Amino acid sequence: MAADSDPESEVFEITDFTTASEWERFVSRVEEVLNDWKLIGGNIGKPPEKGEYTTGTWEEKSREINFADFKFSITHHYLKQDCVENEGKEDSEEDAFPLAMQDLLCMNNDFPPRAHCLVRWYGVREFVVISPGANCEAIVSESKCNLLLSSVSIALGNTGCQVPLFVQIQQKWRKMYAGECQGPGVRTDFEMVHLRKVPSQYNHLSGLLDIFKAKIGCPLTPLPPTNIAIRFTYILQDWQQYSWPQQPPDFDALLAGEVGGVEFGKLPFGACEDPISELHLATTWPHLTEGIVVDNDVYSDLDPLQAPHWSVRVRKADNPQCLLGDFLMEFLKLGSRKESTEEILGRSSAEEEGKDNSDITQALSKLTEPTAVPIPKLSVSNMVHSARKRISRHRRNDQSPLSNDVLNSILLYLFPDAALDKSDSSEAKAPHSNPGVKTDQDKDTEDHNLFSVLKSAPWDCLTYRLALCVCLVNFYHGGVRAVAHLWQEFVLEMRYRWENNHLIYGLPAGPPDLRCCLLHQKLQMLNCCIEHKKVRDELRKDVSSDNGLPVPQVSPGKSCDSWSDSEDEFFECLSDAEDMKDAASDGVKAAVVKMKPEGRLQPHGKLTLLNSNEPLYIPITQEPAPMTEDVLEEQSEVLAKLGTSAEGAHLRARMQSACLLSDMESFKGANPGCSLEDFVRWYSPRDYVEEEVSDEAGRTLVQGSLSARMKIPGNMWVEAWESAKATPARRQRRLFDETKEAERVLQYLAVQKPSDLTRHLLPCIVHAALLKVKEEEAVEDVGTVRKIIPQVSSHASKLLRHPNPDLKKLEDVINQITMLEATVARARSLRAKFSLGKAERGEDTEELELFVSSLLEEPEVGVTGAGRGPAGTIIHKLFVNAQRAALLTPLDEDAGRGAGGPDARKPTGGGVPDFPPPAGREILLRTCVPRPAPYSKALPQRLFCVLMREEYRLAGAFSSDTSFF
Repeated sequence: MAADSDPESEVFEITDFTTASEWERFVSRVEEVLNDWKLIGGNIGKPPEKGEYTTGTWEEKSREINFADFKFSITHHYLKQDCVENEGKEDSEEDAFPLAMQDLLCMNNDFPPRAHCLVRWYGVREFVVISPGANCEAIVSESKCNLLLSSVSIALGNTGCQVPLFVQIQQKWRKMYAGECQGPGVRTDFEMVHLRKVPSQYNHLSGLLDIFKAKIGCPLTPLPPTNIAIRFTYILQDWQQYSWPQQPPDFDALLAGEVGGVEFGKLPFGACEDPISELHLATTWPHLTEGIVVDNDVYSDLDPLQAPHWSVRVRKADNPQCLLGDFLMEFLKLGSRKESTEEILGRSSAEEEGKDNSDITQALSKLTEPTAVPIPKLSVSNMVHSARKRISRHRRNDQSPLSNDVLNSILLYLFPDAALDKSDSSEAKAPHSNPGVKTDQDKDTEDHNLFSVLKSAPWDCLTYRLALCVCLVNFYHGGVRAVAHLWQEFVLEMRYRWENNHLIYGLPAGPPDLRCCLLHQKLQMLNCCIEHKKVRDELRKDVSSDNGLPVPQVSPGKSCDSWSDSEDEFFECLSDAEDMKDAASDGVKAAVVKMKPEGRLQPHGKLTLLNSNEPLYIPITQEPAPMTEDVLEEQSEVLAKLGTSAEGAHLRARMQSACLLSDMESFKGANPGCSLEDFVRWYSPRDYVEEEVSDEAGRTLVQGSLSARMKIPGNMWVEAWESAKATPARRQRRLFDETKEAERVLQYLAVQKPSDLTRHLLPCIVHAALLKVKEEEAVEDVGTVRKIIPQVSSHASKLLRHPNPDLKKLEDVINQITMLEATVARARSLRAKFSLGKAERGEDTEELELFVSSLLEEPEVGVTGAGRGPAGTIIHKLFVNAQRAALLTPLDEDAGRGAGGPDARKPTGGGVPDFPPPAGREILLRTCVPRPAPYSKALPQRLFCVLMREEYRLAGAFSSDTSFF
């Protein structure tokens, strides 16, 4: 009793047998995923069409599940098809089978070239795969494999899912799968065998048939006939003399400097090696019956020339070296260099040059000193050589990165006007007539407008040519040192042309085009300065000759420095009212001079001045000062910093009214006695409002007045009009100071590093590369490349429009261009290989062109006529030549062996076979027999066999009737 009263005796352990184990939780998770993906119950669908597994769209979705702490990935693969309605399915017993079982016997998609391995082996259109997670070990243990298979079987049974479920076992590289598919009263087991060596007794069709029949174990005698599909794959690697049409560049000639001007304008294109590494020929016997064909260890009927179906695929070389891609990539690397031009070339030459030009700010005064030696007029043909002499004095030939021959070739390509005669100098040739600038007809083409998309420069202009030269010099002639040398010479040439009034060749006339890159704008600005300087010098000469003076005269009280410092535009007239008073002794005469109209262009229609009956004349005005985009941004920043206060707004308005004030002064000079209303009628007609009124006599009169905004107190127009003096444009202070702007541009060019130059010219190089790809594509007619080029252009334009583009992202653009180059090279290679015999088959040319184009775009292309067609004949000859070369047999082009001829099945002379041993053999066996008893349903059975030199794989799907078992 004491023991019974012990409180510890009342405590006992309770085991809850309803608690789910980890295995049960895993099965539940699989069932949950199948339910979420709506894979429960039966599934219906139409039979897949022929080739649909290749051309159709395959989709997949994945999810992670756990078995205890082991992670699995479960993935649903399926072919996207249109839904079909369930009509009349009840009456068909075969349709009661799961879709996967129906697919086992379908012959429309045998040997699909692009599909999941399970699709190729079992022919199923939908399946689920459970595989270990990314960082988890493989399922190698047999007990673990059986545990997973039992889990799959239970999940399929509980959910009624008829989609086959596979489990990946063994190492991933082996691609070993085991699975199961369940239906109403039926089940299919998916089993696999993978060996390293091929058993000799099962290395042919007869042995595989024995395995298949033994595995089925059908009790019927005799067995129903087995349907057979066979595919042999032959690999061609030795392309012989038809391998690759690309001519390698002559590096010796390039490095020796034997390069003409034309060569510098061409970017290289093509692959340095054959971009097609292998050709795979698949010979297929799609529908054979057991007993029709013999294939054993003694004899075989499977002759590739007699195969009813041939298909070809090409294997692309991995990352073939492409010339254009290498050029672009090497050029892009310059953008990451930090050295300046002086640091790269050394400071000795720059320092000696600095002895003559130590302070750039004094350049203008030195040019205008009275004691200075006059600059001699040189013909354009001597410009390049003179510029070279100035720099060659300070650098020995052995120290120059670029030799004189190469440098002269480049400069003649950049400035072809230097090779012209004196009569054909640049002074006689306007920039808009340069052959380097396209005509208006060319401007409408898509290629020409590409420069505005990429913000580069027009085709074949100076900037475009400079980019090509820099790219070629960087790759062939010394890298960054050669680029720095070329850029230094280019800047010297620009200064020489400015100092000697020679227009820059290859630039369109007019102000800087803001659609182009900044460097092109700078060169256009320099050209504008040269144009203005030439016009001013010509007018100064005309005034001097009219006055009978040998040199231009300067106003009293003005020094040479004052007028050379952009004080006056022209010098035939006095500059201000004080000078006019000093020049005239009679006050009345001076007054008459003041009232004399000056700077008239033409009458403005029938308009007259409001205060008199004098016609209203349109004045000669100054053109607004051209600006590059960086100067515009600087001015915008300055104006923005003035703020929103009244004082800041007033100052901003005054800064923006310089051109308005100049036009008012010109208008006053051309129309003495005019008023602000007269100016507004010409300059801004909308701000002069006219209305009809009636006078006392009843007559209708037209009266006008300034608009409301012109009458606002403190209006800038009114203030400017009151401060404006009657001064013609030629005596006004210049709106555009060409000397100051030219020195600014030249200084900007001089301080550019090679990396800065690279960033400036990158848009032009990408532009040139895209044009080169389009040019080569037009020759080869590659549709894939033609579709991708606009996408690459759009991608590049988004990056290149940024002032400092990301070099890493630009590297992606270059890789895309390289990919296009490789694609065109592949097309060129294939066309060269399949051009054999094309001349004697004129009617087959179109068929061969279509075949080659399909090889580039499709994973596998059927050969029309198999071995007897035009493409098959060429392929056969390629294999024959490769076989003879491999066995060191002399080539005999006149052997008289045409594909499909009487001797096609026999080996060539000397016992050389036409084809090498097949690299891979695939044999597909199918039948429909009752299992496991004679009274069971007739169910599909399938065995897919892969026989390779170092791999032997059997993938079997064996169905059983489970109604009574």
